[in-house]
Amino acid sequence: MAIRVLLVDDQPLLRTGFRMILEAEQDLAVVGEAGDGLQALDQVRALQPDVVLMDIRMPRMDGVEATRQITGPGRDGPAKVLVLTTFDLDEYVVEALRAGASGFLLKDAPANELVQAIRVVAAGEAMLAPSITRRLLDKYADHLPSGEEPVPDALNTLTDREVEVLKLVARGLSNAEIAADLFVSETTVKTHVGHVLTKLGLRDRVQAAVYAYESGLVRPGAQ
Repeated sequence: MAIRVLLVDDQPLLRTGFRMILEAEQDLAVVGEAGDGLQALDQVRALQPDVVLMDIRMPRMDGVEATRQITGPGRDGPAKVLVLTTFDLDEYVVEALRAGASGFLLKDAPANELVQAIRVVAAGEAMLAPSITRRLLDKYADHLPSGEEPVPDALNTLTDREVEVLKLVARGLSNAEIAADLFVSETTVKTHVGHVLTKLGLRDRVQAAVYAYESGLVRPGAQ
């Protein structure tokens, strides 16, 4: 089955360009387009896409609020949101991740990166490019915990290995990279990630990464 993609951007030329790239792939199908957040909500309900490519800055309803409504409680379908941004330090990207986006990608990323990002997000993984994530977190370092605050009680429910896995997820590593780092199988990593999400009441890897930084478990620049 092809991955069903909805394109959301207020610039028709960009939507056309994305459509041409995606329709060249046998496993991707563009099922619709929207020019703002309100149209996106209607299209998600009508078309039930697997992945929504979401612009952030749009008229009527921006991508952050649209993402929140698409992925929040009472959502109408299983759509994942991949945020597209012009600037890798867009201040709205963090809000979009908190709202429920499964990752973000620059609009000028190579075509193969866009295609791969859609496949990754559709498979339930997070699209957190480490280089962009580090720059983003460095920008917001002053607003994140210093690491001297008390550790949230919820973190005490994790095993030592689950804490290790959470830290690596926060650094933007994939399951394969975490497995190589810890010398375990990818299946084992997936199990640990699942336990982390369940114990902390998080929806996906993106929320886990944000939680790790906001709780002070991981600090920008730390290894």
